[in-house]
Amino acid sequence: MNEQLQPLKKPVRATKAGRSGTQDDIVYAHIFEAILEQRLAPGTKLSEEALGEIFGVSRTIIRRALSRLAHESVVLLRPNRGAVVASPTVEEARQVFFSRRMVERAITELAVQHATAEQLNELRQMVREERDSFSRGDRGAGIRLSGEFHLKLAEVAGNAPLVSFQRSLVSQTSLIIAQYESGNRSHCSYDEHLQLIDAIEAGDAQQAVALMMHHMDHIDTKLNLDEDSASDDLHAVFSHLLQKKKAGGKG
Repeated sequence: MNEQLQPLKKPVRATKAGRSGTQDDIVYAHIFEAILEQRLAPGTKLSEEALGEIFGVSRTIIRRALSRLAHESVVLLRPNRGAVVASPTVEEARQVFFSRRMVERAITELAVQHATAEQLNELRQMVREERDSFSRGDRGAGIRLSGEFHLKLAEVAGNAPLVSFQRSLVSQTSLIIAQYESGNRSHCSYDEHLQLIDAIEAGDAQQAVALMMHHMDHIDTKLNLDEDSASDDLHAVFSHLLQKKKAGGKG
């Protein structure tokens, strides 16, 4: 049964789970990667039975992996109804991006202090892979690599709690982008990532933080977080027609 479960061919960088080889960790890493690549849409039901068949493991192992993902707020465990990929509300999305900004600022400042030449080279290699993925039309891999860049940067900062917090925020951000991104699907994150690496290498903390905040602004502007833009309330959607009728006008 367990022979079906195989590690990721290309382990998620900065994902220790993807490299440890235990069944729990491998299942966790595969699902985490699928969320980063936006292959799992918000609201997707995560059937323990189906996942157990896919990975060739027991439902107990699936439950443990899902529990870890729920702890990172990217999976919602519903009593007696099973697990689903989280669907962040507009308010939750705003809170995540507020937290991202605070964490990214701290990570960037620490990265300027602690980054080694080897780590900077690794970051540049990740950016090249990110650019190549988007160039060949592999948007999912590009988005994942963009997220992994930020996870690697957190490792460079050398603060374990920030790494843990960042993992949750990056995966939640991927869900938010999948759910709320507007029609503009162009990406230039790799250019911004390269500029950030240059500022970190130069030891210019002020410039590095400014570039990171600009980068976060760029991501934010692609999202439609206008709570009034859509509704499932028919009376609210067609309220202008109701108002016309009340006023004696024509619909």
